[in-house]
Amino acid sequence: MTIFRCQDNCAERGYLYAGLEFGAECYCGHKIQAANVSEAECDMECKGERGSVCGGANRLSVYRLQLAQESARRYGSAVFRGCFRKPNNLSLALPVTAAMPNMSVDKCVDLCTEKEYPLAALAGTACHCGFPTTRFPLHEREDEQLCAQKCSAEEFESCGTPTYFIVYQTQVQDNRCMDRRFLPAKSKQLIALASFPGAGNTWARHLIELATGFYTGSYYFDGSLYNKGFKGERDHWRSGRTICIKTHESGQKEIEAFDAAILLIRNPYKALMAEFNRKYGGHIGFAAHAHWKGKEWPEFVRNYAPWWATHTLDWLKFGKKVLVVHFEDLKQDLFVQLGRMVGLLGVAVREDRLLCVESQKDGNFKRSGLRKLEYDPYTADMQKTISAYIKMVDAALKGRNLTGVPDDYYPR
Repeated sequence: MTIFRCQDNCAERGYLYAGLEFGAECYCGHKIQAANVSEAECDMECKGERGSVCGGANRLSVYRLQLAQESARRYGSAVFRGCFRKPNNLSLALPVTAAMPNMSVDKCVDLCTEKEYPLAALAGTACHCGFPTTRFPLHEREDEQLCAQKCSAEEFESCGTPTYFIVYQTQVQDNRCMDRRFLPAKSKQLIALASFPGAGNTWARHLIELATGFYTGSYYFDGSLYNKGFKGERDHWRSGRTICIKTHESGQKEIEAFDAAILLIRNPYKALMAEFNRKYGGHIGFAAHAHWKGKEWPEFVRNYAPWWATHTLDWLKFGKKVLVVHFEDLKQDLFVQLGRMVGLLGVAVREDRLLCVESQKDGNFKRSGLRKLEYDPYTADMQKTISAYIKMVDAALKGRNLTGVPDDYYPR
């Protein structure tokens, strides 16, 4: 047991709190119903982490998990979306309403699932069902305390109020953005979706296909991606039938073959690990422990870290019309960043379709976090080298009056 391992497992399961006891036991929950005691009573060292405390005898060391992880909170199969103010024109925003005197999360989620709606909104003793739309976009979350009215049929869950709704996403698929096809006429320009390997290109393709309704292509052919639904994978990259073309290429000749590009950049520490996992474990798999501890990882970093920098530098230098998108910004503010990407592609997309994409954003292209490494694989020398490359890329971006790399790229 380590503190990180307990926190990570609780976060992956959608809980808000992680508690450690007896140096080796991990508990997860949404609430704390216990009295505070002196920190000195939590005196047991973590079994797998020297110098760290993992509770005590009948004493819990409790950690509140980061807000970014709260989006994964679940109630059964439903995903917690947050507390939101009642929308204007309620009957238009959420077209199905049912009175529920004995309200519970289960009952409202079950009703909306049965009616085939992806959103269940609890409003005290009323349950509303609908889609995320411009009338109810779920972009402005309120303090959860405003929704903290207990469910009449559930002691420990909040069911919202007539003014502030608790919203869950059901398992119903939002089909408003699932249709995809090839371009009806051959495109006059070739637009690249360029990234260093491991920077989220497959995920970005998924988002673009949902947002535009058109297939994306690839400079390569990957049968496993074709089988997962990327039908543009089989087309030659110059076919003109796809909305954009995935590429990891760098170098002047390859870059100048494209008329424009979306350049996706990701934190090199995360991108290198993601590509290492892909190389040894597949698109949503993991490298084995032996690969991380063997010669493969140091050799991989030595060869790939310089490429992370030169890839961005080459596209900035030789690209004809380059839109830079940071992977971290796309995750944090998908609606705005995807809108920018779609704008470069020249496709008019309704806001409701982008809202649909938000609710289907993960697809099947996200690794589970349950097998994350429990240690930092980067040595001090690796970090020193990578930090120099980060500064190089940051300077190049700012030199073109673009936003530099996000702050969390360094320091480590």
